[in-house]
Order: sequence, then C-alpha cells, then structure tokens
Amino acid sequence: MKAPEGRFGQYIALQKELARQVRQCPLEGPIHRIGGADAAFSPDGKHCLAAVVVLAWPELQRVEIAHARAPLDFPYIPGLLSFREAPAILAAARALREPPDVLILDGQGLAHPRRCGLACHVGVQLDWPTIGCAKSRLIGQHRHVGPKRACQCTLRDGTDIIGKVVRTRTNVKPVYVSVGHRVNLSQAVRFVLDACTRYRLPEPTRLAHHAVTQRRSQLAEFR
Repeated sequence: MKAPEGRFGQYIALQKELARQVRQCPLEGPIHRIGGADAAFSPDGKHCLAAVVVLAWPELQRVEIAHARAPLDFPYIPGLLSFREAPAILAAARALREPPDVLILDGQGLAHPRRCGLACHVGVQLDWPTIGCAKSRLIGQHRHVGPKRACQCTLRDGTDIIGKVVRTRTNVKPVYVSVGHRVNLSQAVRFVLDACTRYRLPEPTRLAHHAVTQRRSQLAEFR
C-alpha cells in the first residue's frame, strides 16, 4: 500500500497537508440534501467521468445531478488513487446549483495510510462535509462483524480508530465507513445506514454509480 517516493513525493506531501486540514467534528444544522459521488474511466485510460447525485433528505428522492469529465493524466498508484478521481468529481460537485449538506463518496476517508482517502481529499478541497463509504478494506484490522443489519465494529490502524465496518443488510458483505471532513464517525455511520434501503450501498453513491454508467454508455470514448 505504500506509494513510491521520488517522482510522486509532491503528491504524498500534498496528501499529508490535506490530512492536516481534515476536521472531525459534529455536523451541525438541519440536513435537507445528501449527495453521492462516483467516477469511471474511459477504456483508453485518457479520461475520468464523474457524477454527483443529490437527493432530498430523508425522502431520498433525486433533486439534482451533475456530470463532469477530466483528462486522466495520473497513473494507477496504490495510496494515491484520489488524484485520478478527484479532479472530475470536484468539477461535477462545483457544477451543482446548490451543494448538498453532506456528500458520500465511493471510497475511503480517514481509512487510508496517510489519513487522506478520496473523501478527505474532496471534502477538504470543497470544504464540504464528506463521508467515505468503501466496498473493501484498504488498511486496518477489525474483529468479525455480526450478520444482522446495523451490526458494526471498529476499524483500527494500530491504536488509531480510522473507521467502522458496517453491515448495511443482513447476511450481506459489510462496507467500510470513515470520516471524510466536517463530520464525526458516529454521524457518518448513521448517514450510511439511513441512506441504505434495499441495497448494500447507500442510495446516493448507488445512484451516482448508475448515473456514471449511463453517461459512459452515451459517450463513444467511454464505450
């Protein structure tokens, strides 16, 4: 999981700087809009396409969607994947008429070797409350998670608590939830659970994935 130094040292340094700016704090104020973001790559590896979907909260009805694309000029480097997806996601987020009160991203937050996964990267850049909800573990250890919905356990990296492993559906694989920016961990878990309906993934990121897939099918260079 360790990224090479040298050529990518400036990006590692930027991640460390972004990590220092992450705020873990209670999300205050009424929540009316919750967003989800996802990204996809063109087959030729030259472009990244992103979608941000915004839903009314707690009804989970879609109220806005924005797409964006960006040149993909950063290689696949473990631990630095946010530099591939963040430019397109940031562009899509900034294209929204009104920002969501909290944004869930399909990726890690603090559950990252340098405590700066995609949700932290995007959250700090936008200064929006963000949550990382990943389908797989990047780092950390945890005990077995109970089989029922809402069962959860702590994800640790050494002595650091970096997230929670959360069962969003009974007898279905858990997800890995971590703070991105301007929320606390208990709130992050609650938003993810409340945003999951019939599926393993929360509706905002699930619908963002569908939106990216649909748009990709409409663009010749993404087929």
